[in-house]
Amino acid sequence: MHVPDGFIDAPTSAVTGVIAAGALAVSLRGARRELGGTSRASEAERGGEKTAPLAGLVAAFIFAVQMLNFPVAAGTSGHLLGGALAAILVGPYTGVLCVSVVLLMQGVLFADGGLTALGVNITDMALVTTVVSYAVFRGLLAVLPRGRRSVTVASFVAALVSVPAAACAFTLIYAVGGTTDVSIGKVATAMIGVHVLIGVGEAVITALTVGAVIAVRPDLVHGARGLRQRLRLRVDGELVDAPASPVSPAAAPTSRRKVWVTGLVASLVLAGFVSFYASASPDGLEKVAHDKGIDTRAREHASAGSPLADYGVKDVSDARLSGGLAGVIGVGVTVVAGSAVFWAVRRRRDTDVPPVSHGL
Repeated sequence: MHVPDGFIDAPTSAVTGVIAAGALAVSLRGARRELGGTSRASEAERGGEKTAPLAGLVAAFIFAVQMLNFPVAAGTSGHLLGGALAAILVGPYTGVLCVSVVLLMQGVLFADGGLTALGVNITDMALVTTVVSYAVFRGLLAVLPRGRRSVTVASFVAALVSVPAAACAFTLIYAVGGTTDVSIGKVATAMIGVHVLIGVGEAVITALTVGAVIAVRPDLVHGARGLRQRLRLRVDGELVDAPASPVSPAAAPTSRRKVWVTGLVASLVLAGFVSFYASASPDGLEKVAHDKGIDTRAREHASAGSPLADYGVKDVSDARLSGGLAGVIGVGVTVVAGSAVFWAVRRRRDTDVPPVSHGL
């Protein structure tokens, strides 16, 4: 659903740019707590130090999976948006930053999503999907039984809802600042209809990924924190925490480093190899734009001459090798850029915490 240059007029693009900038500023502040916790944080919020190393990986994984367009209807494909996945794994504020990093890398390096439309894309694909999905996710967890299965189910539904929500948001933006005279009713019907189908694919990918991480390290899933309550015993009329059971080496949880390496390898394989077999059909927005005439004023991307434009390496004639190299480079650049951003956010939080006084 990457909006290209020319779909939305300049004033509306500027307004969405301001909205996106404000959302990023708020997310940077909120991500400090998610990535490092605070002295006032609840027990469910603590453990952010486990999130920081994974946030850059989540961004890289979203980049990789977005290269895997899957067919949803005759002549139409879809791909992961990633807002729900990021919000559930690393938190809603960090999730907005994750998807925004991906969109920035795609727009600057791969000519995917207009640069003048970057505010539109961040507002639609990062902000709307994350906010809507996390609200649905938390609402479901409040009524479902506490447990890992409920987290996976809630992830599925949240992701499913987030995609047509993004389609609605685009339709509203287009109603305000669209550059062609097209019936908004027809645009809304077409956009929501096809993105409901894409939402099913998003839901499956999100639920499978969240379920896989929960299976090995549930403590790394932001949305699953606080679900496990420590056993309490009544001793002499008072409730006390039961001692933790010793964990045998065989039952020890998978290390964070192993999870990170496994996720990075999976991302490289998906982007470098599996992406070659992705559907070549236009995605939902491209298809609707062509059928309804929205794309008549689309402009060539400012980075169309980039060496990695259109997810291929310039001067590499073999299509499989060109696409694979571009995917691997994209994953590498995204994980480095994302990790740098989240390291800086966490480091800023550490410097903001006042020193503890030990005076007598």
